[in-house]
Amino acid sequence: MEFLLDTANIDEIQKYTEMLPISGVTSNPSIVKKEGKVDFFQHMKRIREIIGIDKTLHVQVVAEDVEGILADAHTILEKIDREVYVKIPVTENGLQAMKQLKKEGVNITATAVYTKFQAYLAIAAGANYVAPYFNRMENQNMNPVDLITEVAKEIERTSAQTKILAASFKNVGQVNTALEAGAQASTMSVDILQQALGMPSIQQAVDVFTQDWESIFGEGTTITLLK
Repeated sequence: MEFLLDTANIDEIQKYTEMLPISGVTSNPSIVKKEGKVDFFQHMKRIREIIGIDKTLHVQVVAEDVEGILADAHTILEKIDREVYVKIPVTENGLQAMKQLKKEGVNITATAVYTKFQAYLAIAAGANYVAPYFNRMENQNMNPVDLITEVAKEIERTSAQTKILAASFKNVGQVNTALEAGAQASTMSVDILQQALGMPSIQQAVDVFTQDWESIFGEGTTITLLK
C-alpha cells in the first residue's frame, strides 16, 4: 500500500514526508499553478531532494501531440532526473507516446483515467501506474469502485506490473473505498490527510490518556521522567 502527496508545495512536502510514511509525490499543471510562476525544474529538483531518490516523483507532460509528449518527457527526464515517473493522459496520442517511452525504459504513470478500457490499454502499453480519477468519476455518475475492482482483477489475471494509483479525492472515505476496492496506491492533497488525522476524537483520546497518567505520576511527567 502506497500513500502519495498530491501537491507541489515545498513546505507541505517537507512537513508530511517527515511525519508520515509517504511513498512519493504527484503533480500536474493545475497543482503547479498553485505555487505561482516558479522555476519549474529547480522546484521539482527541490522536491526530489526532500523525498529522496527511493520515493516516486510523478511529473506530467503538457503537450498533446505525440512528438510534443515525447519531447516533454525527454526534457523532464533530462532536467529533473531519470527516475521520474512521467505522467501522460490516456488519449490516442498519449498511448502512442507511452509505447515509445516504455521501449526506452521510462517510468510511466497513465493519468486522466475515467474508464476501464482506458486502464486496460494503459496496462497493455506497459504503464507502471494507472491513475483513475475517483471523485471526478463520481461527479459524472460513473462508478470508480467498479473500475478499480475490475482493473485490479485484470492486473492479477495478466500478472501485469502495473499498479492502480487512485487519485482525485474529496474526503477520507473515498480513499478508504479506493484502497479496499483494490488500488495499490493513492495520492491525496494535504487537506485529506488533515481530515484523517485531525478528528477531535483522536485528540480527546490522547488527552484522556495524558490526564490518567498524570493523575498517578504527576503533572508533566512522562515515562522518560519517571525516577
